[in-house]
Amino acid sequence: MEKQEKIPVLKPADLDEFHYKSIKWHPTISQTKHQYYHINRLESYIHKLSFPLPPHRKTVHDFIYLKKGKSQRSKGLNKYDFKKSELFFLPAFQITEHQAMDEDTKGFYIHFDEKIFHFLPKNFLNDNYSFFQIQSNPVIHLTEETQSAIDPILERILFLYEDERETDINLVAMYFLSVFEEIKKDLPILKKRTRNAFSQITEQYKNALAIHIYQNQSITYYAHILNVSPNYLNKCVKNSINKTAQDLLNEMLILEAKALLKLSNLQIAEIAVKLCNQTPSNFARFFKNQTGITPKEYLELY
Repeated sequence: MEKQEKIPVLKPADLDEFHYKSIKWHPTISQTKHQYYHINRLESYIHKLSFPLPPHRKTVHDFIYLKKGKSQRSKGLNKYDFKKSELFFLPAFQITEHQAMDEDTKGFYIHFDEKIFHFLPKNFLNDNYSFFQIQSNPVIHLTEETQSAIDPILERILFLYEDERETDINLVAMYFLSVFEEIKKDLPILKKRTRNAFSQITEQYKNALAIHIYQNQSITYYAHILNVSPNYLNKCVKNSINKTAQDLLNEMLILEAKALLKLSNLQIAEIAVKLCNQTPSNFARFFKNQTGITPKEYLELY
């Protein structure tokens, strides 16, 4: 696969062409209710896909649920293999590549805009379902009980999606929440930790970094959009994960830099300007300070 000039950020309207070239989904109704969500059976379209799909981001959340076969996909710079009875959940704005999927795969592909949950409190999904969080493991193994519970719900969502009659989007959102609640039961049991204001602000900060890192790299900016002071933002991060707000910002910059070095056609000097607005020498020093190697040495690893 050839590298690309940049890693695109795809909106729902872009996804048909990206995944399926000239295939169009339900053109008579896709511009109405389908701006909020999409669902299809993998077996219906797997033969029309050409893997690997290039690196990209989406403005929507998505998940792939396998009932047969296996697949390989990445989240950030980490690759994951998943198989029958497993689900791969990708939060919005995460860099991903879809490397492979068996030709006899069966299951569901779903994506949805968070706006469909307009009736929920802000950050509800991130706070209540760990798989919406940036650093979560995207692969979830589902028990037979959970599969038996979610299969009919997904079938119902698919029916509503394909029905040309008007659909209550709130009803679809409630079906999605039912799926999330069932999936939640199969997550690894972790030591319970109180979700306090510090951890909530820290998660919101991580999500904001994923979305805005190219546009702004000022702690003051992120504090402003989170409606807190820079000192309080730093206190939240320090109390939650024993790092500073600047540490997290630097980590996000390095993740983006690695992705651009590995997946794009951009030269190191171009990445220095595009990502950090730095000279190549300053960017190289920053990269080595954070990773222990220079950008050139990182490129030589691949």
